[in-house]
Amino acid sequence: MKLNTIKPADGAKTSRTRVGRGIGSGLGKTAGRGHKGQRARKGGRGKIGFEGGQMPIQRRLPKRGFGSRISLVSTEIRLSDIERMSETEIDLATLKNAGVVQTQILQVKLIKSGALTRKVLVKGIGVTKGAREAILAAGGEIAE
Repeated sequence: MKLNTIKPADGAKTSRTRVGRGIGSGLGKTAGRGHKGQRARKGGRGKIGFEGGQMPIQRRLPKRGFGSRISLVSTEIRLSDIERMSETEIDLATLKNAGVVQTQILQVKLIKSGALTRKVLVKGIGVTKGAREAILAAGGEIAE
């Protein structure tokens, strides 16, 4: 095999068909578009999803699922977030002041992600089972 003998496979390269160039070409007159109708016209395709005036399928089918409203005012925080804070008493107000949670948040849950190496007192915050064990192991307490 030599580089100067390489060529595309037979039928791989075909020349562009020129439509609307007379009866002898085989694609004259209507240029392969048929007679009349929307698709025979210039720009005749319409917008995506248009079904000729019939109600489109994306509007006929019902909506599904929902967005939880409680997720707008609740969040989760990690043990590593508490480790970075300087306070020893952790509640919702101190989390907001430290910028760990946003101001509109009303309920918080502490999850076991990261490590806790110091004593903390957690008040008024939900705590997962793993996070509870980590806080107690570090010598902290949880006030319900």
